[in-house]
Amino acid sequence: MCNALYEKIEHLLKDVYGEKYNPSYTEQMKKLLQSWKEKPWKQEEEVSEKNVYLITYGDSIYEEGVPTLQTLQKFLSNYVGDKITDVHLLPMFPYTSDDGFSVTDYREIHPDLGDWSDLENFSKEYRMMYDFVANHISKSSDWFKGYVNGEEKYKDYFIPFDSSFDASNVVRPRTSPLFHEYEGVQGVKTAWTTFSEDQVDVNVAHFPVLLEMTDILISYAYKGGTSIRLDAIGFLWKESGTTCIHLPQTHAVIQLWRVLLDELKLNTQIITETNVPHKENISYFGDSTNEAHMVYQFSLPPLVLFSLTTHNASKLSNWAKTIGKVSETATYFNFLASHDGIGMRPTEGILTEDEKQLLVEKVEKNGGRVSYKSNPDGSQSVYELNINYSDALINKEEDVSEKQQVDKVLAAHSILLSFIGVPAIYYHSLLGSRNDYKGLEESGINRRINREKLDFNRIIEELETDERRKAIFGSLTKMIEIRQGEKAFSPFANQTVLDLGEQVFGLKRENEETGDIVYFAVNVDATDTVCSFGEDVSGTNLLTGEPVTRDVTLKPYEFIWVKQ
Repeated sequence: MCNALYEKIEHLLKDVYGEKYNPSYTEQMKKLLQSWKEKPWKQEEEVSEKNVYLITYGDSIYEEGVPTLQTLQKFLSNYVGDKITDVHLLPMFPYTSDDGFSVTDYREIHPDLGDWSDLENFSKEYRMMYDFVANHISKSSDWFKGYVNGEEKYKDYFIPFDSSFDASNVVRPRTSPLFHEYEGVQGVKTAWTTFSEDQVDVNVAHFPVLLEMTDILISYAYKGGTSIRLDAIGFLWKESGTTCIHLPQTHAVIQLWRVLLDELKLNTQIITETNVPHKENISYFGDSTNEAHMVYQFSLPPLVLFSLTTHNASKLSNWAKTIGKVSETATYFNFLASHDGIGMRPTEGILTEDEKQLLVEKVEKNGGRVSYKSNPDGSQSVYELNINYSDALINKEEDVSEKQQVDKVLAAHSILLSFIGVPAIYYHSLLGSRNDYKGLEESGINRRINREKLDFNRIIEELETDERRKAIFGSLTKMIEIRQGEKAFSPFANQTVLDLGEQVFGLKRENEETGDIVYFAVNVDATDTVCSFGEDVSGTNLLTGEPVTRDVTLKPYEFIWVKQ
C-alpha cells in the first residue's frame, strides 16, 4: 500500500478520534483494506445521462412462493428493460420494524427476498444500489442482545444514558424519547435511540464498531453494490452540547469510506441521505471531490409540488438558480417520491410558514397524513407529508379529469428528468399508483400510505387495463428513453435557469464537452401559456420531431424539450 494512501487514512482517523486516536487504528484499517484488495474487483463505469434509478423494496412486486428479488428482476427485465439502469433496493436484510430500517443482521438477506445469489444474478443485468443503515440497528440484533446481556465484545457498541452528557441541543426527526431502557440479565441498560425504541444507535466512537461497519460497507460494494446509500448518516456522531447532527467526525467517516472504495472499486457511488435544509444537505459533498458522489436533492419534491399547486414556478426557479455543477465526480440524486414522505425541513428559508401550511392543508384534503418532529425548545413542527406523490399533486377544484391529473404527474417528472443530476423514480410513481388507505389503516403508520406491495400478475394486467397506470407508465418510459439519448442531460452538464414567466419553469442544459444543448420548459398552470424562448433559440422538439421557433404555446401542464 502506498505511503500517500496510508497517510490519508491516518489523517482521517485522527480527524474522527482526535485525542483518543491510537496508531493501532490505522494499522487495523490498513489490514482490513489489504484483505479486501486481495479479492477480484470489477471496476464501475461513471454515471451518465443514461443512468436512471428505480427506488423500490426488494418485495415491492411479489409472486406467491417465489423469492421476491427474482420476481422484481423478472418484472424489470420483461416490462421495463434498460429504461431503468440502477435499482435502489431499500433495506433487504432481516428486520423487526420500520419496513426494513431496523436491521437485525447487516450481512444476511431477508429470506422472503432470496439470498446473495439472487442479488448476484440481479447485478448482472442492472446496477444495484444497496442501503446501508449505518446509524442504528435493531434491538433484536445479536449486537444489541450482547450489549444488554453484558457481553464483553459489545459493551461499548451502543451509547448509554450519561447525566453529564448535554443533549439539550440534539436535533432529531422524531417525538419519541431520545433514550430508552432495556431489560438485560444484569438489570436495566439504557441506549440512545434517534428514531425509535427498536432502532438503537451504534457507537462508532468505539473504534471496533467503525472497523466492522467499514468491513460491511466494503462487502456491499464487493457483492454487486455500484451505489451505497448511507441512510440517516447525519446522526452518526454524538458530542455533548452539540446538535449531534452533521458533526465534523461524521464527515470524516464518509471521507474515509470514499478513500477506501476509490482504492478498491473506483466509481462506486456513495450517496448520502440527509433530510435537512439544503445548505446542510450539500455539506456532504465535502470539497466536491472527497466525500459523497451524490446527495439526495430533498428540496426538489416539495418545491415541484408547490409550483404545480400554486401555478407559480418562481420559488422553484429562484432556488434552482443556486444549483449548479458540483464537480466532475459529484452531482445530485434527484427524486420526487420515495418510501418516505415529502420532507418539509428542506423548504426552510425557501417557503414561508403560510406557504408550508398551504401544502399541509392540501395533503390532508387529498387523503394524506402529516408527521411531526420534536424541536430542542420542546415544540413540534411538520417533518414530512405522507401521501402518494400523484395524489399530492391534484388540485381537486381544477384537476377534475383523469387526463389532466396524468398530465400533471408527467409535468412533475419532466422537471425531475431535466434537472442537473441523476433521476430516481419511485416504483409507485412509475406504475401510476394511488394512496394505499388499506395499508395505512391496518398499520396505523403514516408512511404505509405509499408503500403498497403489488402482486406481479395483478400489476401486469393493470398496466394494460387500468388507463391511468398505462398512461403514466407508458409516458414515463418514453420520456426516459428520449432523455437517455441526449448528452445535454449528463449529470455533469451545465444548467442555467431560464426566466420564462411565473407559469413556466425553464432550463438550459449544456454539455460543454460535446456541444449538445437542450432547452426545457414546462407549463405549471392549468391554462394555456405562451412560452417565449427568445430569438436565439430554435431547434427540434424531441417529443414530436417538429421544428421549434421562438414562441411556443404550452397547454396545461405540457412540457417541451428543444434540441438546438
